Amino acid sequence: MNVTVRGRPQPFRTVSFDAATNSVRLIEQRLLPHEFKIIGTKNFRETARAITDMVVRGAGAIGATAAYGLAQGALAFRGRDQKKFSAHLELVYQTLAAARPTAVDPVNAMNDVRRELARGETVEEQQALALAAAEEFANEDVRHCEAIGRHGAKLIRAGMKILTHCNAGWLAFVDVGSATAPLYAAQAQGKKFHMFCDETRPRLQGATLTAWELAQQNISHEIIADNAAGHLMQRGEIDLVIVGSDRTLGRTGEVANKIGTYTKAVLAARHKTPFYVAIPLSTIDWNLKSGEKIPIEDRHENEVLGAWGAIANPLSESRPALSGRRVYIRVANPTSAARNPGFDVTPAELITGIITPAGIFKPPELWPHRHQLGYAD
Repeated sequence: MNVTVRGRPQPFRTVSFDAATNSVRLIEQRLLPHEFKIIGTKNFRETARAITDMVVRGAGAIGATAAYGLAQGALAFRGRDQKKFSAHLELVYQTLAAARPTAVDPVNAMNDVRRELARGETVEEQQALALAAAEEFANEDVRHCEAIGRHGAKLIRAGMKILTHCNAGWLAFVDVGSATAPLYAAQAQGKKFHMFCDETRPRLQGATLTAWELAQQNISHEIIADNAAGHLMQRGEIDLVIVGSDRTLGRTGEVANKIGTYTKAVLAARHKTPFYVAIPLSTIDWNLKSGEKIPIEDRHENEVLGAWGAIANPLSESRPALSGRRVYIRVANPTSAARNPGFDVTPAELITGIITPAGIFKPPELWPHRHQLGYAD
């Protein structure tokens, strides 16, 4: 997607790789929307920390980051001993897999890389194959998102008002996004519509990231408090809900996504508002048989007890200027603790359809169409 930098639109990918320095290149998403910055991680441990600390976040983006991180770790190995190389790769794999346990994309991405590098006979061949496989995962992520856009654009009619939760845009993938892909495709077709972005407490990815994306793309939008969606649905002001997913169970159609997604699905069902989930194939978990088995990440309480933002200079009450300095502000009662689950699980019966690169499916249709959706026996 294009980002306006110093007054000029320039194309960027969320995740890329610099082979000359063996570093993973990432947009520092914690600084958005107030500052746009590219950083490089020097080794696989730094890459894992970038995933854990949410320098990079979103299903496809952390999948590509983990794939590149595995290749980065492989390329850093010195020597020809195959046993030592395999042990080193296992350490790299486990370190990256543990960075964000709820999302399945990193594990799927690294499994793709490991399958490819196993074809090499020497350490040097395996290193080259690892990087090529990571690049292919990133490119495939983009192709999948483009296909999601083609299928999902059919759901969007001119004049619609659409709700999304969290950020499943191009910042959450290598490019294009999942939940935003139908929006960008519909915009390219000349359709006019309006977006509501849930702020998405506690990290505010909707207010900071999705809103920034839509502003860059000149799509009409407004940020709403998380608790305002039910009010708007009750008044008929939301026609469609599209969200992303960090793990979708292929056997049951259950969807793990950012905390608050389940609440929106319940509200949508109550008001008969269509509720769609957009996913690339790498987000499907074909192994787990129950959403209760999905590991739900408990994050630090400080995310709930306060917030990060830029200092405002109150030149105008309606449009304060920003100094750009990023600070953490404690909001909650100073002696209180907080609970901070990062994700929830939405049951299949609350989901109207799942938008995939292969088409739109009802949740129970995923398993019968598993071979079409990338499942390998």
